[in-house]
Amino acid sequence: MGTDVLDEGPFYHGTKADLQVGDLLTAGFESNYKPELIMNHIYFTALANGAGLAAALAKGDGCERVYIVEPMGCFENDPNVTDKKFPGNPTRSYRSREPLKIVGELTDWVRQTPEERQKWRERLAVIRADLNAEIIN
Repeated sequence: MGTDVLDEGPFYHGTKADLQVGDLLTAGFESNYKPELIMNHIYFTALANGAGLAAALAKGDGCERVYIVEPMGCFENDPNVTDKKFPGNPTRSYRSREPLKIVGELTDWVRQTPEERQKWRERLAVIRADLNAEIIN
């Protein structure tokens, strides 16, 4: 665990991928926010509804899924939201270069309404269009 990360979880990862307990999630895939960027980290949160939002905004046609994950190595506060957008880490968002192991699936979280999803997609479109909006990778 990173030296300034005090969160002990549980941790969640939202996606549309159909995965199994024991599978590993790894870095090295396209960013959901800047598709031309290959991510050096895998992202996760200690907020189930935050992972649900990530699942709703994820690419693909699969069902929205929230997996309970266990970091397999060190992790740190996500600098893309921590202090850059929100003081501290109220979103309880983290990232790691090490894999996340799926230890279960959560089926009960607050799902976004179609209107809420559309608002988030519009916000993401603004981020994608802003050439100065850097993602810390």
